[in-house]
Amino acid sequence: MEQQKQDRPDGKTIKVWKEHLQDEIDASFLYSVFAGLESDPRRKDILSGLAGVENQHVIRWREMLATYDIKVKKQRPTLKARLMAWYARRFGSAFPLSQMLGEEAGEVKDYLTLHRNSTLADAKETALILARESAMHTESLQELTGTSEEPWHKTESGGMVGNIVYGFNDGLTANFGLVAGVIAATSDLSTILVTGIVGTVADALSMGASGYLAAKSEQEVYEHEIEVEREEIRLMPDLEEKELALIYAARGIPKEQARDLAKEIMSDPERALAEKIQTELKIAEAYATPLKEGWITGLATAIGAFIPVAPFLFTEGMLAIWISFTLAMFSHFAVGATRSLFTGRGLFRSGIDMFVVGLGVAGVGYLVGELLEHFFFGN
Repeated sequence: MEQQKQDRPDGKTIKVWKEHLQDEIDASFLYSVFAGLESDPRRKDILSGLAGVENQHVIRWREMLATYDIKVKKQRPTLKARLMAWYARRFGSAFPLSQMLGEEAGEVKDYLTLHRNSTLADAKETALILARESAMHTESLQELTGTSEEPWHKTESGGMVGNIVYGFNDGLTANFGLVAGVIAATSDLSTILVTGIVGTVADALSMGASGYLAAKSEQEVYEHEIEVEREEIRLMPDLEEKELALIYAARGIPKEQARDLAKEIMSDPERALAEKIQTELKIAEAYATPLKEGWITGLATAIGAFIPVAPFLFTEGMLAIWISFTLAMFSHFAVGATRSLFTGRGLFRSGIDMFVVGLGVAGVGYLVGELLEHFFFGN
């Protein structure tokens, strides 16, 4: 009894355990609902089986909590789970099933983390068992939803070129609106130049810092995903071998040969990790460090922001205003057309959309400048 008190989990751990219990209650409830809605006997059996396993998870968590004399109130499915059940009854279970795939994926991650960090032997064992079973659940849900990759790994990235385009666009649009507002409020060349240049520097620093932090966060996500994959290979080698064989088979390698190749690679954990990083996580060598990406994004923003300011360095009056407007609007169309490479939209349509956005920002900026000039500086 003294040992049990000494090893009793802290309040934060108890809260996490109760959250896992609630998640399993929701999952058991939803799989039962989905099974009841299915007319296909095979899919119905799969969903009924999942409901049964989730119910066993509920029992296991209740036993775990009872072991440490932790009181748990009678729990029902959450409002979110009941809304998903209502949606499935009304519109079909395709969307809720895809959501459940994400939920199961989250459980795999959470249970592996719990296994890695827990100091209690029974909690580590429970977490590992439930991680394996949740991973097997994702296989069943992948079959039902028609997906193939492990959904608990998310490592998408926009790429350096995309960041340059969006940084340029942000600087151009924001500073164009700022300059338009200042032009409406005053005709003083010095004020327009100072405001425009300060806006250029501030926007470049802001976007550069954002680019740095985003790249740093992405790097941390990659490192975390690789660590999770390493744990999966160590703790669930049979499932990882099967996953690797499926990936090879999907590439056209005969099934028997794919299984043999996967078995050979999984015999060396480091080689298996390198292969999974490439084939499943699709993480290549980093194209830029956070610092490099930060200054490149900041520089792209500065170039975009400087475009509407540049004419005022060489000329003044209405000529400078019209040159600034023309350059800025042409640049909006160009950056919109370039963005179509990333969005898949038509080049002209994307360019026109960005042109209209730029025109709208300039109009709002000009109107705000007029109002400020009228209320604060007008006679």
